[in-house]
Amino acid sequence: MASNFIWYELMTPDPAGAASFYGAVVGWTIAAQNDAAAGGVDYRMIGRSDGGTAGGVLALSADMLAGGARPGWLGYLEVADVDASIDAIKADGGAVHMPATDLPVGRIAMVSDPQGAHFYIMDPIPPEGAVPGEGGVFSVTEAQHVRWNELATSDPDAAIAFYKKHFGWGQEGEMDMGPLGAYRFLQRGDVMIGAVMPLMEGYPVPVWNFYIGVDDIDRAHAAVTANGGTITSEPMEIPGGEYAMNAIDPQGAPVGFVGPRK
Repeated sequence: MASNFIWYELMTPDPAGAASFYGAVVGWTIAAQNDAAAGGVDYRMIGRSDGGTAGGVLALSADMLAGGARPGWLGYLEVADVDASIDAIKADGGAVHMPATDLPVGRIAMVSDPQGAHFYIMDPIPPEGAVPGEGGVFSVTEAQHVRWNELATSDPDAAIAFYKKHFGWGQEGEMDMGPLGAYRFLQRGDVMIGAVMPLMEGYPVPVWNFYIGVDDIDRAHAAVTANGGTITSEPMEIPGGEYAMNAIDPQGAPVGFVGPRK
């Protein structure tokens, strides 16, 4: 079975500030600090208004920031065997940034593809009754979920080959962006989950960008600016008639939003 993004994680130095921002823009609720978190790490859950969970928030400590960690979003890809996946990824030019680690929810590692885009791999211990391979945090259509996964990379051909080989995805169709190159769509089975695009000016390194569903792109645009965020790309109409935009949250994490214009 092709791998799925089963979790998304915001790394931020100010979880309370992030809670205020994403609450206003998306409608999420980010829990207060859990004092019982493993190893003293400040990790909080992101709640949707339907009662589901949209991902997690990792508070970046002073030591993490001193070690080079920066605000941003990372995705978790499900694998059957984290250790075997690490070996295969390294053999194909990828790198390991956090070794395989056991958590109460499963075994994880942070890796990067050969071009340098970071992500986690995870062999989860799913909750009772959960559907294997379906984390519930990604949806093609629903607000308050990540709706699109976009890889900006220095070598689209090599990146597509890497993700096809290691995660079972397909690549079908593309959109011509003129001098910016091709925007090439990624498939997980019969579901279009995202795209690969050439690294553009303003992206110093390859990176996964995630687009969060909102109920109204213009309302979200106003909420971004009113709550300390910065719009980096104005709403643009996309196939299907909805609109997508890019922003930087008040703590410095790049993020995308997608939704209808009402």
